[in-house]
Amino acid sequence: MAQMPDAMTSKERVMAALDFRQPDRVPVFQSFWSEFTQAWEQEKGDSVSESIEDYFMQDISIVVGDETPYCTRAEELGEDGDYLIARDGWGQTKRTRRGGYFYEQLSFAYDENAELVYGEFDPPDLPQRYEHLDAVMEERKARYAVFAKTGGPFIRTYFMRGEVPYLMDMAADPSLAAELTMRTALHLTAIGLEELRRWDLYDTGLWIFDDMASAQGPMFSPATAEKVLAPAWKHMVDAFKAAGANKVILHSDGNIGPLLDLFLDLGFDGINPVEYHTGLHPLELREKYGERLALLGGLDNALILPRGDPEEVRQHVLEVLAAGVDGGLVIGTHSVAPDISVATMELVRDLLLEYGTYPMRLPS
Repeated sequence: MAQMPDAMTSKERVMAALDFRQPDRVPVFQSFWSEFTQAWEQEKGDSVSESIEDYFMQDISIVVGDETPYCTRAEELGEDGDYLIARDGWGQTKRTRRGGYFYEQLSFAYDENAELVYGEFDPPDLPQRYEHLDAVMEERKARYAVFAKTGGPFIRTYFMRGEVPYLMDMAADPSLAAELTMRTALHLTAIGLEELRRWDLYDTGLWIFDDMASAQGPMFSPATAEKVLAPAWKHMVDAFKAAGANKVILHSDGNIGPLLDLFLDLGFDGINPVEYHTGLHPLELREKYGERLALLGGLDNALILPRGDPEEVRQHVLEVLAAGVDGGLVIGTHSVAPDISVATMELVRDLLLEYGTYPMRLPS
């Protein structure tokens, strides 16, 4: 079994890459669906004794407390046939089929007049928000580059206001939408600051997860983003960096290309997952933004990896690696689902073992 010699820890490797220095090898960050993990375990049998994360050279761990504004109010409310009715910590009442993932929103933390139904948010420093990670944090930090995480002001306000009402606010009453968004941002900022302090993650930093785009583009115009969302994003980034966070990374699925200049102006250091199938091609982004923007992701888990054509996969991995010849790249997929074969991920791993060490010597 081929193994890549590691001269750096995961933390040293990731931070070198984010600083646009050459680490020992390209860092890796991705997550595995349980179905893929089961397929990998069945195929490998007794031939490996390490975890799937170690085998595929995972370098980053993202940790988050209970960031919900109403964490003390979450409870099951009843049943409706095969469905469970529950209120979550975002104050939304949901109907979910038992064992299912997706849900129907029945009511929200804000009423039709944009007034909070449940009053003031729970305090951000409640120990119950963080205790589930306290005991494992030092072990996690010894193995990975560990970053704190919060949700973002768009997606979390969406949870509390509802998708359609919030998008309508953004279009018809941007002042109201900005007010609701900033209220969310203030809460999330307090959560993130407590995570950084409690777990001493200043030397790595924090990721803001704010899904806001489809494969075609953002759910709102750049003008609306600047008017409604930019003040909230800026507040969060500025607060985290003022507290000492080394890096602030933005996660959003979809094509966020039309907003990248804005994100750089606001102080974000990098983006994830850089979804290739949406038009976010790492090599093109590197040529456009140089060392202003770190790229975390880049491998296409929607089309290229599921197709599994070995030559196509090879060329794709080499192209993404080319965006990181001088650092600035953490390679990976958004996630590895069961539509990607174990053989394909083995090929990706082999290519990283062959070409992912520094200085990179990529074929022409």
